[in-house]
Amino acid sequence: MSLTYDITLKVHRYDPDENKRWVQEYQLQAGRIMRFVDVLRRINDELDPTLAWGSSCEHGQCGTCSMKINGKPLLACELLVENGVEYFGTTTFTLEPLDIAPPVRDLVVDTDKAYERVDKAKPYIIDPEPINQDAEEHQINPDDLDRYVDATRCINCFCCASACISSHRNFLGPNAMLASIVRVMDSRERNKQERLKCLYSDEGVYRCHSSKACSFVCPKDIDVAHFIALAKKGLLKPVS
Repeated sequence: MSLTYDITLKVHRYDPDENKRWVQEYQLQAGRIMRFVDVLRRINDELDPTLAWGSSCEHGQCGTCSMKINGKPLLACELLVENGVEYFGTTTFTLEPLDIAPPVRDLVVDTDKAYERVDKAKPYIIDPEPINQDAEEHQINPDDLDRYVDATRCINCFCCASACISSHRNFLGPNAMLASIVRVMDSRERNKQERLKCLYSDEGVYRCHSSKACSFVCPKDIDVAHFIALAKKGLLKPVS
């Protein structure tokens, strides 16, 4: 087991001021348990302070550092150098911004633009069920919770939307569909018709080609394709 690796990063860059795109190569030595966000920060500190990339929690909970590494959409805070070398079988890595929205600079994309699709799905309770006067909260049957809670773990990193073979056309995207599916299953939501209208619209689940790429790349291990398949078959059931 190597303690360090001599790695090469080929980063797709974009300068909005010059409207210029190019691929820049960085070579450095990285420890085996360094994350790719650590590698990028080291590039900023030691090689090139102008390289732009996204970062926030760096614990796989916000999705800010999502990007393509050797073509696969993933979170840069979760991929260790050692695991990247093993998974891709190389010490050369091509880094690109996700293609779900126009780039702002280098590896940073316009997330406001990306969220327009999610906003169409109304990722909130439209018409909440009143809380029972004898209770302080909405209660969910524990037996139903397992199938419901998986769908709520989405962090909108847009990895699934980038990998999806349908979402670059007239499809709102797997994460947008999941946002609507969650509320169909949510016992607090009374306006199910608005949800179903979104799911079965011209931009809804029937645009999905069932490639299951969304489930393959999801960093939260959500089987997104499974929930979309349930919606296609009309088998979504609110939890009790």
